[in-house]
Amino acid sequence: MFTRIRSGLMLAAASLALAFSSTAVAKPYKGAEVYSAQSSLQGRIEMRMRMARGSGILSTFFTYKNGSEMSGAFWEEIDIEVFGKDNARSWQSNIITGMGTKTTSEQVHNAGVSLADGYHTYALEWTPDYVSWSIDGREIRKSTGAQVTALKNPQSLRFNMWSSDATEWVGAFDDSVLPQHQFINWIKYYRYNNGAFELAWQDDFNSLDSARWSKGDWTFDGNRVDFDPQNVTVKDGTLVLSLTREGQTGFTGAVPRDEDTGPGTGAGGAGTTASSSGSGEGGATTAASSSGSGEGGAGTAASSSGSGAGGAGTTASSSGSGEGGATTAGSSSVGAGAPGEGGGSDGTMPDEESSDGGCGCVVAGASPTASSWAAALAVGLSALAMRRRRTRR
Repeated sequence: MFTRIRSGLMLAAASLALAFSSTAVAKPYKGAEVYSAQSSLQGRIEMRMRMARGSGILSTFFTYKNGSEMSGAFWEEIDIEVFGKDNARSWQSNIITGMGTKTTSEQVHNAGVSLADGYHTYALEWTPDYVSWSIDGREIRKSTGAQVTALKNPQSLRFNMWSSDATEWVGAFDDSVLPQHQFINWIKYYRYNNGAFELAWQDDFNSLDSARWSKGDWTFDGNRVDFDPQNVTVKDGTLVLSLTREGQTGFTGAVPRDEDTGPGTGAGGAGTTASSSGSGEGGATTAASSSGSGEGGAGTAASSSGSGAGGAGTTASSSGSGEGGATTAGSSSVGAGAPGEGGGSDGTMPDEESSDGGCGCVVAGASPTASSWAAALAVGLSALAMRRRRTRR
Protein backbone atom coordinates (compact mmCIF):
# COMPACT_ATOMS: atom_id res chain seq x y z
CA MET A 1 0.00 0.00 0.00
CA PHE A 2 1.12 3.57 -0.36
CA THR A 3 0.10 6.94 0.98
CA ARG A 4 -2.13 8.92 -1.36
CA ILE A 5 -0.34 12.21 -2.07
CA ARG A 6 -1.92 15.19 -3.80
CA SER A 7 -1.27 15.00 -7.53
CA GLY A 8 0.83 18.17 -7.57
CA LEU A 9 3.42 16.46 -5.36
CA MET A 10 3.44 13.07 -7.08
CA LEU A 11 6.26 13.51 -9.58
CA ALA A 12 8.64 15.13 -7.11
CA ALA A 13 7.89 12.49 -4.50
CA ALA A 14 8.34 9.69 -7.02
CA SER A 15 11.73 11.07 -8.07
CA LEU A 16 12.87 11.21 -4.46
CA ALA A 17 11.60 7.71 -3.85
CA LEU A 18 13.55 6.33 -6.80
CA ALA A 19 16.68 8.10 -5.62
CA PHE A 20 16.39 6.63 -2.14
CA SER A 21 15.53 3.15 -3.41
CA SER A 22 18.66 3.14 -5.55
CA THR A 23 20.80 3.63 -2.41
CA ALA A 24 19.11 0.72 -0.67
CA VAL A 25 20.70 -1.96 -2.84
CA ALA A 26 24.36 -0.96 -2.60
CA LYS A 27 25.53 -3.26 0.19
CA PRO A 28 27.95 -6.10 -0.67
CA TYR A 29 25.97 -8.72 1.27
CA LYS A 30 22.40 -9.88 0.68
CA GLY A 31 19.97 -11.27 3.25
CA ALA A 32 16.30 -12.24 3.11
CA GLU A 33 12.98 -11.32 4.70
CA VAL A 34 9.42 -12.59 4.20
CA TYR A 35 6.37 -10.98 5.78
CA SER A 36 2.71 -11.87 5.99
CA ALA A 37 0.09 -9.98 4.02
CA GLN A 38 -2.31 -10.26 6.93
CA SER A 39 -1.78 -8.82 10.41
CA SER A 40 -3.24 -10.49 13.48
CA LEU A 41 -4.04 -9.34 17.00
CA GLN A 42 -2.72 -11.87 19.54
CA GLY A 43 -2.53 -15.64 19.15
CA ARG A 44 -0.05 -18.49 19.21
CA ILE A 45 2.51 -18.94 16.44
CA GLU A 46 4.49 -22.16 16.10
CA MET A 47 7.24 -22.76 13.58
CA ARG A 48 9.75 -25.53 12.90
CA MET A 49 13.15 -24.03 12.07
CA ARG A 50 16.82 -24.83 11.64
CA MET A 51 18.91 -21.69 12.07
CA ALA A 52 22.13 -20.32 10.57
CA ARG A 53 25.62 -20.52 12.02
CA GLY A 54 28.29 -17.80 11.93
CA SER A 55 29.45 -14.83 13.98
CA GLY A 56 27.62 -11.61 13.19
CA ILE A 57 24.60 -13.45 11.69
CA LEU A 58 21.00 -13.48 12.98
CA SER A 59 18.17 -15.89 12.07
CA THR A 60 14.79 -14.66 13.26
CA PHE A 61 11.06 -14.84 13.58
CA PHE A 62 9.23 -11.76 14.82
CA THR A 63 5.86 -10.04 14.87
CA TYR A 64 5.74 -6.39 13.84
CA LYS A 65 3.13 -3.65 13.75
CA ASN A 66 3.45 -2.34 10.21
CA GLY A 67 4.38 1.32 10.10
CA SER A 68 6.17 1.22 13.47
CA GLU A 69 9.26 2.67 11.79
CA MET A 70 7.43 5.83 10.70
CA SER A 71 8.11 9.14 12.44
CA GLY A 72 5.57 9.68 15.21
CA ALA A 73 4.42 6.04 15.28
CA PHE A 74 4.30 3.87 18.39
CA TRP A 75 6.55 0.84 17.88
CA GLU A 76 5.17 -2.67 18.58
CA GLU A 77 7.29 -5.82 18.03
CA ILE A 78 7.96 -9.25 19.57
CA ASP A 79 11.19 -11.11 18.69
CA ILE A 80 12.83 -14.51 18.49
CA GLU A 81 16.42 -13.96 17.33
CA VAL A 82 19.01 -16.72 17.15
CA PHE A 83 22.66 -15.66 17.25
CA GLY A 84 24.95 -17.42 14.78
CA LYS A 85 27.97 -16.77 17.00
CA ASP A 86 29.33 -19.42 19.38
CA ASN A 87 27.97 -22.25 17.23
CA ALA A 88 24.41 -20.84 17.33
CA ARG A 89 23.81 -22.00 20.90
CA SER A 90 22.05 -18.87 22.18
CA TRP A 91 19.01 -16.81 21.25
CA GLN A 92 17.25 -13.66 22.36
CA SER A 93 13.63 -13.00 23.31
CA ASN A 94 12.51 -9.39 23.21
CA ILE A 95 9.55 -7.01 23.20
CA ILE A 96 10.03 -3.57 21.67
CA THR A 97 7.52 -0.79 22.36
CA GLY A 98 7.41 2.98 22.51
CA MET A 99 7.70 6.18 20.55
CA GLY A 100 11.01 7.95 20.07
CA THR A 101 13.12 6.27 22.74
CA LYS A 102 11.92 2.67 22.62
CA THR A 103 11.59 0.29 25.54
CA THR A 104 13.12 -3.17 25.12
CA SER A 105 13.11 -6.22 27.40
CA GLU A 106 15.90 -8.33 25.91
CA GLN A 107 16.79 -11.65 27.50
CA VAL A 108 19.42 -14.05 26.13
CA HIS A 109 18.89 -17.79 26.55
CA ASN A 110 21.37 -20.66 26.23
CA ALA A 111 19.78 -23.45 24.20
CA GLY A 112 22.31 -26.04 25.38
CA VAL A 113 22.72 -27.33 21.81
CA SER A 114 23.51 -25.76 18.47
CA LEU A 115 20.28 -24.47 16.91
CA ALA A 116 22.04 -24.80 13.54
CA ASP A 117 22.51 -28.57 13.85
CA GLY A 118 18.85 -29.53 13.69
CA TYR A 119 15.24 -28.38 13.53
CA HIS A 120 13.43 -27.18 16.64
CA THR A 121 9.85 -26.14 17.28
CA TYR A 122 9.62 -22.51 18.40
CA ALA A 123 6.40 -21.09 19.82
CA LEU A 124 5.34 -17.54 20.63
CA GLU A 125 2.14 -16.90 22.60
CA TRP A 126 0.64 -13.40 22.74
CA THR A 127 -2.46 -12.75 24.85
CA PRO A 128 -3.88 -9.63 26.51
CA ASP A 129 -2.10 -10.66 29.72
CA TYR A 130 1.24 -12.20 28.71
CA VAL A 131 3.76 -13.00 26.01
CA SER A 132 5.66 -16.29 26.26
CA TRP A 133 8.43 -18.00 24.33
CA SER A 134 8.92 -21.78 24.09
CA ILE A 135 11.25 -24.24 22.36
CA ASP A 136 10.32 -27.88 21.78
CA GLY A 137 7.34 -27.64 24.12
CA ARG A 138 9.29 -26.09 27.02
CA GLU A 139 8.41 -22.54 28.06
CA ILE A 140 11.60 -20.49 28.34
CA ARG A 141 10.20 -17.08 29.28
CA LYS A 142 6.88 -15.49 30.17
CA SER A 143 6.48 -11.71 30.23
CA THR A 144 3.66 -9.69 31.81
CA GLY A 145 3.14 -6.06 32.67
CA ALA A 146 3.19 -2.69 30.93
CA GLN A 147 5.00 -3.76 27.78
CA VAL A 148 2.51 -6.54 27.11
CA THR A 149 -0.50 -4.28 27.63
CA ALA A 150 1.09 -1.73 25.27
CA LEU A 151 0.78 -4.25 22.40
CA LYS A 152 -2.63 -3.07 21.21
CA ASN A 153 -2.49 -3.42 17.42
CA PRO A 154 -2.42 -6.34 14.96
CA GLN A 155 1.05 -7.35 13.81
CA SER A 156 2.41 -9.05 10.71
CA LEU A 157 4.44 -12.27 10.94
CA ARG A 158 8.02 -12.07 9.65
CA PHE A 159 11.13 -14.17 9.19
CA ASN A 160 14.48 -12.70 8.25
CA MET A 161 18.19 -13.41 7.97
CA TRP A 162 20.52 -10.46 8.42
CA SER A 163 23.79 -9.28 9.91
CA SER A 164 24.00 -6.52 12.50
CA ASP A 165 27.01 -4.23 12.63
CA ALA A 166 26.74 -4.14 16.47
CA THR A 167 29.64 -6.52 17.08
CA GLU A 168 29.30 -6.32 20.87
CA TRP A 169 25.83 -7.84 20.43
CA VAL A 170 26.18 -10.38 17.62
CA GLY A 171 29.95 -10.87 17.36
CA ALA A 172 32.40 -9.85 14.65
CA PHE A 173 31.13 -10.68 11.16
CA ASP A 174 32.98 -13.55 9.49
CA ASP A 175 32.07 -13.63 5.81
CA SER A 176 34.20 -16.74 5.23
CA VAL A 177 31.23 -18.84 6.42
CA LEU A 178 28.93 -17.57 3.65
CA PRO A 179 26.55 -18.64 2.32
CA GLN A 180 24.39 -19.41 5.35
CA HIS A 181 20.74 -20.43 5.41
CA GLN A 182 17.71 -20.51 7.70
CA PHE A 183 15.33 -23.43 7.02
CA ILE A 184 11.63 -23.21 7.95
CA ASN A 185 9.71 -26.48 7.64
CA TRP A 186 6.27 -25.16 8.61
CA ILE A 187 4.38 -22.49 10.52
CA LYS A 188 1.01 -22.55 12.29
CA TYR A 189 -1.07 -19.61 13.49
CA TYR A 190 -3.67 -20.07 16.24
CA ARG A 191 -6.06 -17.18 16.89
CA TYR A 192 -6.72 -16.21 20.51
CA ASN A 193 -10.38 -16.57 21.46
CA ASN A 194 -11.62 -16.10 25.02
CA GLY A 195 -8.66 -17.76 26.69
CA ALA A 196 -8.14 -20.51 24.10
CA PHE A 197 -6.03 -20.84 20.96
CA GLU A 198 -7.83 -22.04 17.82
CA LEU A 199 -5.93 -23.13 14.73
CA ALA A 200 -6.62 -20.58 11.98
CA TRP A 201 -4.14 -21.75 9.33
CA GLN A 202 -0.88 -23.56 8.72
CA ASP A 203 1.64 -23.42 5.90
CA ASP A 204 3.84 -26.41 5.05
CA PHE A 205 5.75 -24.38 2.43
CA ASN A 206 5.14 -26.68 -0.48
CA SER A 207 5.20 -23.38 -2.37
CA LEU A 208 5.37 -19.72 -1.39
CA ASP A 209 1.74 -18.62 -1.15
CA SER A 210 1.73 -15.13 -2.67
CA ALA A 211 -1.65 -14.44 -1.06
CA ARG A 212 -0.06 -14.97 2.36
CA TRP A 213 3.62 -13.98 2.02
CA SER A 214 5.67 -11.25 0.34
CA LYS A 215 9.43 -10.85 0.01
CA GLY A 216 11.28 -7.89 1.48
CA ASP A 217 13.48 -5.71 -0.73
CA TRP A 218 14.80 -3.11 1.70
CA THR A 219 17.45 -2.56 4.36
CA PHE A 220 17.78 -0.47 7.52
CA ASP A 221 20.46 1.31 9.52
CA GLY A 222 22.75 -1.06 11.38
CA ASN A 223 22.06 -3.89 8.94
CA ARG A 224 25.06 -5.10 6.97
CA VAL A 225 22.86 -6.59 4.23
CA ASP A 226 20.13 -5.63 1.79
CA PHE A 227 17.13 -7.94 1.72
CA ASP A 228 17.09 -9.51 -1.74
CA PRO A 229 13.99 -11.43 -2.94
CA GLN A 230 16.31 -13.88 -4.73
CA ASN A 231 17.49 -15.08 -1.33
CA VAL A 232 13.99 -16.41 -0.56
CA THR A 233 13.59 -19.96 -1.91
CA VAL A 234 11.08 -22.76 -1.44
CA LYS A 235 12.51 -26.24 -1.96
CA ASP A 236 11.43 -29.72 -0.82
CA GLY A 237 8.61 -28.37 1.33
CA THR A 238 10.90 -25.90 3.11
CA LEU A 239 11.18 -22.13 3.10
CA VAL A 240 14.86 -21.19 2.82
CA LEU A 241 16.22 -17.75 3.69
CA SER A 242 19.82 -17.15 2.64
CA LEU A 243 22.62 -14.75 3.52
CA THR A 244 25.12 -14.44 0.68
CA ARG A 245 27.55 -12.18 -1.05
CA GLU A 246 26.25 -9.93 -3.78
CA GLY A 247 26.07 -11.82 -7.08
CA GLN A 248 25.77 -15.20 -5.32
CA THR A 249 22.13 -15.04 -4.26
CA GLY A 250 19.76 -17.98 -4.10
CA PHE A 251 19.82 -21.53 -2.74
CA THR A 252 20.61 -24.59 -4.85
CA GLY A 253 21.84 -27.05 -2.24
CA ALA A 254 20.13 -29.91 -0.47
CA VAL A 255 17.61 -29.05 2.24
CA PRO A 256 18.61 -30.73 5.54
CA ARG A 257 16.08 -33.38 6.48
CA ASP A 258 13.95 -32.80 9.55
CA GLU A 259 14.46 -36.19 11.17
CA ASP A 260 12.25 -35.54 14.16
CA THR A 261 8.85 -34.78 12.62
CA GLY A 262 6.98 -34.66 9.34
CA PRO A 263 5.41 -31.64 7.63
CA GLY A 264 2.70 -29.90 9.58
CA THR A 265 3.81 -31.13 13.01
CA GLY A 266 3.11 -28.67 15.76
CA ALA A 267 3.17 -27.97 19.47
CA GLY A 268 -0.14 -27.35 21.22
CA GLY A 269 -0.51 -25.06 24.21
CA ALA A 270 -3.09 -25.07 26.97
CA GLY A 271 -6.61 -24.81 25.64
CA THR A 272 -5.40 -25.31 22.07
CA THR A 273 -7.64 -26.76 19.39
CA ALA A 274 -5.61 -28.10 16.48
CA SER A 275 -6.15 -30.27 13.45
CA SER A 276 -3.13 -31.16 11.40
CA SER A 277 -1.34 -33.68 9.26
CA GLY A 278 1.48 -33.78 11.81
CA SER A 279 1.74 -34.55 15.49
CA GLY A 280 1.12 -32.30 18.46
CA GLU A 281 3.23 -31.54 21.47
CA GLY A 282 1.28 -31.21 24.69
CA GLY A 283 0.69 -32.20 28.28
CA ALA A 284 -2.22 -33.66 30.21
CA THR A 285 -5.50 -34.61 28.51
CA THR A 286 -4.13 -34.09 25.04
CA ALA A 287 -5.83 -35.60 22.02
CA ALA A 288 -3.85 -35.86 18.80
CA SER A 289 -4.69 -37.29 15.43
CA SER A 290 -1.61 -37.13 13.34
CA SER A 291 0.76 -38.71 10.88
CA GLY A 292 3.77 -37.42 12.78
CA SER A 293 5.32 -38.28 16.11
CA GLY A 294 5.89 -37.10 19.64
CA GLU A 295 5.83 -37.98 23.30
CA GLY A 296 2.54 -38.18 25.16
CA GLY A 297 2.08 -36.81 28.67
CA ALA A 298 -0.30 -37.96 31.38
CA GLY A 299 -3.79 -38.71 30.16
CA THR A 300 -2.67 -38.37 26.53
CA ALA A 301 -4.37 -40.15 23.67
CA ALA A 302 -2.37 -40.40 20.48
CA SER A 303 -3.14 -41.76 17.07
CA SER A 304 -0.08 -41.52 14.89
CA SER A 305 1.97 -43.27 12.24
CA GLY A 306 5.31 -42.47 13.85
CA SER A 307 6.94 -44.15 16.82
CA GLY A 308 7.45 -43.02 20.38
CA ALA A 309 6.65 -43.29 24.03
CA GLY A 310 3.51 -42.53 26.03
CA GLY A 311 3.53 -41.15 29.55
CA ALA A 312 1.51 -42.19 32.56
CA GLY A 313 -2.11 -42.92 31.77
CA THR A 314 -1.35 -42.69 28.04
CA THR A 315 -3.37 -44.50 25.44
CA ALA A 316 -1.30 -44.89 22.29
CA SER A 317 -2.30 -46.42 19.01
CA SER A 318 0.83 -45.76 17.09
CA SER A 319 4.43 -46.42 16.30
CA GLY A 320 4.78 -42.72 17.30
CA SER A 321 3.61 -40.30 19.96
CA GLY A 322 2.73 -36.69 20.58
CA GLU A 323 3.79 -34.11 23.10
CA GLY A 324 0.90 -31.73 23.73
CA GLY A 325 -0.35 -28.92 25.97
CA ALA A 326 -3.25 -29.19 28.37
CA THR A 327 -6.62 -29.92 26.78
CA THR A 328 -5.20 -29.93 23.28
CA ALA A 329 -7.15 -31.39 20.40
CA GLY A 330 -5.86 -31.68 16.90
CA SER A 331 -7.01 -30.44 13.40
CA SER A 332 -5.68 -28.40 10.49
CA SER A 333 -6.70 -25.95 7.94
CA VAL A 334 -4.72 -23.86 5.59
CA GLY A 335 -6.05 -20.37 5.12
CA ALA A 336 -4.87 -17.55 2.94
CA GLY A 337 -4.05 -14.15 4.33
CA ALA A 338 -5.94 -11.17 3.06
CA PRO A 339 -4.11 -9.18 0.42
CA GLY A 340 -2.19 -6.13 1.43
CA GLU A 341 -0.38 -5.27 4.63
CA GLY A 342 -1.03 -2.91 7.46
CA GLY A 343 -4.05 -1.01 6.21
CA GLY A 344 -7.75 -1.63 6.30
CA SER A 345 -7.63 -4.67 4.03
CA ASP A 346 -5.82 -6.70 6.70
CA GLY A 347 -7.82 -5.45 9.64
CA THR A 348 -5.01 -3.42 11.22
CA MET A 349 -6.39 -0.83 13.61
CA PRO A 350 -4.99 2.68 13.11
CA ASP A 351 -2.40 3.84 15.59
CA GLU A 352 -3.76 7.20 16.70
CA GLU A 353 -0.26 8.37 17.57
CA SER A 354 1.13 7.48 14.16
CA SER A 355 1.54 9.99 11.37
CA ASP A 356 0.45 7.36 8.84
CA GLY A 357 -2.78 6.53 10.69
CA GLY A 358 -1.63 2.94 11.12
CA CYS A 359 -2.09 2.17 7.44
CA GLY A 360 1.31 0.50 7.01
CA CYS A 361 1.60 2.47 3.77
CA VAL A 362 5.28 2.18 3.09
CA VAL A 363 5.86 -1.43 4.04
CA ALA A 364 3.92 -3.49 1.58
CA GLY A 365 4.53 -1.52 -1.60
CA ALA A 366 1.97 -0.53 -4.22
CA SER A 367 -1.08 -2.67 -4.87
CA PRO A 368 -1.10 -4.83 -8.03
CA THR A 369 -3.50 -2.40 -9.69
CA ALA A 370 -1.36 0.71 -9.13
CA SER A 371 0.10 2.55 -12.09
CA SER A 372 3.83 2.34 -12.73
CA TRP A 373 4.68 5.66 -11.14
CA ALA A 374 2.66 4.82 -8.06
CA ALA A 375 4.43 1.50 -7.76
CA ALA A 376 7.80 3.21 -8.08
CA LEU A 377 6.77 5.70 -5.41
CA ALA A 378 5.68 2.96 -3.05
CA VAL A 379 8.86 0.90 -3.47
CA GLY A 380 11.04 3.95 -2.99
CA LEU A 381 9.23 5.11 0.12
CA SER A 382 9.26 1.55 1.46
CA ALA A 383 13.01 1.33 1.04
CA LEU A 384 13.51 4.73 2.67
CA ALA A 385 11.29 3.88 5.63
CA MET A 386 12.76 0.45 6.18
CA ARG A 387 16.27 1.94 6.28
CA ARG A 388 15.17 3.50 9.56
CA ARG A 389 13.66 0.30 10.90
CA ARG A 390 14.71 -1.95 13.77
CA THR A 391 17.90 -0.33 15.02
CA ARG A 392 19.05 -2.70 17.74
CA ARG A 393 21.54 -0.71 19.73
